[in-house]
Amino acid sequence: MFYFNPLYLVFALPGLLLGLWAQSRVKSAFNKYSRVRTLRNMTGAEVARSLLDAEGLFDVSIEEVKGTLSDHYDPRSKVLRLSPDVYRSPSVAAAGVAAHEMGHALQDASHYAPLKLRSGLVPAVRFGSTLAPWIFIAGFMLNFTTLAWVGVILFSASALFSLVTLPVEFDASRRAKKLLVSSGILVGDEAQGVDKVLDAAAMTYVAAAIAAIGTLLYYVFLLSGSRGRR
Repeated sequence: MFYFNPLYLVFALPGLLLGLWAQSRVKSAFNKYSRVRTLRNMTGAEVARSLLDAEGLFDVSIEEVKGTLSDHYDPRSKVLRLSPDVYRSPSVAAAGVAAHEMGHALQDASHYAPLKLRSGLVPAVRFGSTLAPWIFIAGFMLNFTTLAWVGVILFSASALFSLVTLPVEFDASRRAKKLLVSSGILVGDEAQGVDKVLDAAAMTYVAAAIAAIGTLLYYVFLLSGSRGRR
């Protein structure tokens, strides 16, 4: 019988707690610096367009998308999508988020290897994240070890995706901070506000990676333990 094992918390709790803390930091930092206008008074959309044009990425378009912090760059359609709080706001937080997403467009244009790898993993992650837990549970309950290991292998794509995401996100933030200052969009202490917003956001990806690895290790532990009891 498959039941909740308290030992799962040993593997999952670190990522869960770090994730809750990181999300709290993101909301706090974003809310704080959303109320701080930049001296240049440029909206997030204007910041992104200015940086894209400066780097010669005229083919990348910018769209407003519904949601809160739903900002992302779509490398397939070459579209940078910004949430209303970023697209329309002339705040320090909006400038940081818009520049970060522009950093992904710059990665795409320069064929940044980790971004290419992450994009290539998307189909496997979508398939594996949905079916892997069920395949694992079925194999574990039926004592069909081979099937359970298939579930583990499928889920490992999600863990790999979360790991590859780290250099992609950190590099995008690094590019954003550098360009915002070198372009003169940010002046004075405004860069410190961007640092706090983007650094807080980066921790959410660290938490996701720890959570994914913890779950993967838990699956491996269960299978290794069941095999040892035979």
